[in-house]
Amino acid sequence: MPFVGRQRELAELRLLLETIRRGQRADRGIAVLLRGRRRVGKSRLVTEFIARSGLPSVYFQAARGSEFSLELSEFADTIASSSLPGAALAAGNRPTSLTAALTLLAAALPDESPAIAVIDEAPWLLEGIAGGAGELQRVWDRTLATKPVLLLLLGSDLAMMESLGSPDQPFHGRATEMVLDALTPHDVASMTGLDAFDAFDAFLITGGLPLVAQEWEHGMSRDDFLRESFTRSTSALVVSGARVLDSEFPETAYSRAVLAAIGGRGERTFSGIHAAIAGGSMSHTTLTASLRTLATKRVVAADEPLSTKPATKDRRWRIADPALRFWLAFVEPALGEVDRARPDLAIARVNRSYESWRGRAIEPVVRSALTRLLPDDQWRDVEHVGGWWPRNNNPEIDLVGADRIPANHVGFVGAIKWRKAGSVTTAEITQLAADALHVPGFTEATPLVVVSGGRHVTDRRIRQSWTPTDLIQAWR
Repeated sequence: MPFVGRQRELAELRLLLETIRRGQRADRGIAVLLRGRRRVGKSRLVTEFIARSGLPSVYFQAARGSEFSLELSEFADTIASSSLPGAALAAGNRPTSLTAALTLLAAALPDESPAIAVIDEAPWLLEGIAGGAGELQRVWDRTLATKPVLLLLLGSDLAMMESLGSPDQPFHGRATEMVLDALTPHDVASMTGLDAFDAFDAFLITGGLPLVAQEWEHGMSRDDFLRESFTRSTSALVVSGARVLDSEFPETAYSRAVLAAIGGRGERTFSGIHAAIAGGSMSHTTLTASLRTLATKRVVAADEPLSTKPATKDRRWRIADPALRFWLAFVEPALGEVDRARPDLAIARVNRSYESWRGRAIEPVVRSALTRLLPDDQWRDVEHVGGWWPRNNNPEIDLVGADRIPANHVGFVGAIKWRKAGSVTTAEITQLAADALHVPGFTEATPLVVVSGGRHVTDRRIRQSWTPTDLIQAWR
């Protein structure tokens, strides 16, 4: 399948490479910390970039838990077999320290023309070496930065990659930081050839993972894709979530139980999550620590009601990693059925509850789209879009537009009605108008808005409506 999307990231990398070519910086080399969840396409992006550049390069893939000496020997062998002009210098070399291995890399780089060097899963290499980040900093300052090299340090552990560039770490201030997120709904629409509504479905199901999305053949329906995926235990949809979880959370970790409660059983409150884990057998302290770990790793997120009245105690938890939302809810429970060659049972489970699951799963995606589209001429003061709910969750408001968090001014209050057929009903708008009165900061002058999965809303009580076609433009 041809390379799709990532034009912004490719442009950023080309700009950095052009900066190296011009040679107008004190340091001739540039280092980049590129982080993104496993299977989100970091390696594919960098490989495509190298191919388009036509420059000499070396690509080293670190292995988690590998013996220190073997890893450094593999590093040297990778340099020796690369297209760098001084690759032969590394042949037969067996460095005994990270400093020696990185110095060998520097020696293989050209002196006058640009080259690209990649260390994939750099945290895995550094975590096995005491003081590894300090060695990287020292060799970079003394040798690597003097070469016209674009050094790309890739990593899947978002927290570890952020830590590598943090102020208390030796490499702080020496690298440009880039984040590679999942493919956008617009990217998925381009890959699948689906209309906007169905493309959002494809985004929710694939999580925007390139390896999963590329198995969605052009024009394929949701049912056909699920049937094809659940028929094979090796399909990208089936294996993707397990690989993401296994890389960061072993089966024995408490985090797996917490993820199952949130993503598998749909629990959103602290008390609900606690009760769902073996009847509350996990201590509150352990649950708090697990939620903190998952939030740090960007796997879950805690949303708070958005209004003029702060309500930090009413936060609700959700799966933030798009690759895990559908997988935890529908794929993990079906793994046994897939192994038994019963895709029909797996599909039946999806059909029973997909509509209700989608109604909840689409909310953060819609809010993200509106946050990208606003402010505009209509909504000049709307910088943030969230939702609102009281302690008992009644009523729940899908959309609140505000100037800041907590809000000084509520710009609009709205609802999401994500149905492909038809439009929002008069009764639903009447209910929205009544529920909006409960939102702190709402006044009679506060406009009402709607996101409709079908047609635009023409009711005069609605100031503006957005459809999937409107929203998908947020990622153009």
